[in-house]
Amino acid sequence: MEENKKKRSICLLIALIIGVAYIIYSACYWSGAAGSGADTAEQLGSSIAVALVMPHLVVAALGVLFNALGFFMKKRGFALTGAILYTVSIVLFPMYFMFVILEAIFSFIGFARMPKSA
Repeated sequence: MEENKKKRSICLLIALIIGVAYIIYSACYWSGAAGSGADTAEQLGSSIAVALVMPHLVVAALGVLFNALGFFMKKRGFALTGAILYTVSIVLFPMYFMFVILEAIFSFIGFARMPKSA
């Protein structure tokens, strides 16, 4: 009976933890940057920066969501979707690849190691 239990992927768990930490960090950092600035030029510059990074953050957050679904529901499709979304977030803002590359790698590994029936 124990053999029928599906084990959760450690790689997906690691990717999920790192992803949640990155999203929390980004939310704190960019929410503070959006309203900062002494004059209008600084506020305009920070608003442009937030607008440029926002698609990256939204897709990374979706990657975290699908990563969590893949981990908790033990579904390969959700794990693969999360890994692809992490990769798309790298493409959307390549300057921040170092914050998302580990999540993408661990998600792809976790997907590959999941049983086909999951």
